[in-house]
Amino acid sequence: MITGIGGQGVQLAAQVIARAAILDGRNVSTLGIYGGTMRGGNTDSTVIVADGPIEAPPIVSHAWSAIGLHDEYWLPVEQKLRADAVVLVNDATFTREIAADADVYRVRATETAQELGAPLAVSMVMCGAFSALTGLVGLDALIEGMRASLPPYRAQHIASNEQAIRAGAELVPAGACPAWTEVDAAAASALTARG
Repeated sequence: MITGIGGQGVQLAAQVIARAAILDGRNVSTLGIYGGTMRGGNTDSTVIVADGPIEAPPIVSHAWSAIGLHDEYWLPVEQKLRADAVVLVNDATFTREIAADADVYRVRATETAQELGAPLAVSMVMCGAFSALTGLVGLDALIEGMRASLPPYRAQHIASNEQAIRAGAELVPAGACPAWTEVDAAAASALTARG
């Protein structure tokens, strides 16, 4: 789940992660929710990534991870987090404490984007950090997903967004919270045989 305020790139971040997962061979469903205001209102997006088919649009009552670009509309997302959730928040705009029992990573996203001279790339810094931390999607797929998600009139941002994604990946311990667990062939065969 990704949350923030309008204009921060929440919907773009969700689209980039979803496209990256497709490029990595996963099945994806995504749902964006946003208020009626163009900037400053609430905006959330849910991305479901699966190894197998997603039968119907799921109702997400519990989530294993969340990205918080701003804390203003955080509470409804926090209430859906599992006890062992992974949470990344933008350190500059996320001031509240997280009550959920989660692994929380405060990411210097705003500062990093500004240091790169790309202040609008905060959500891409967060995507890079999320990719590195969880391995949900590969970094190369994330960059390709970003390229495919930007409309032609935003093509001038491709290079800075790629820099932001790569910089974000350097801000967290790589693989610390893996999204995927390895299942050996014998165990998978036994599970399949049990039906």
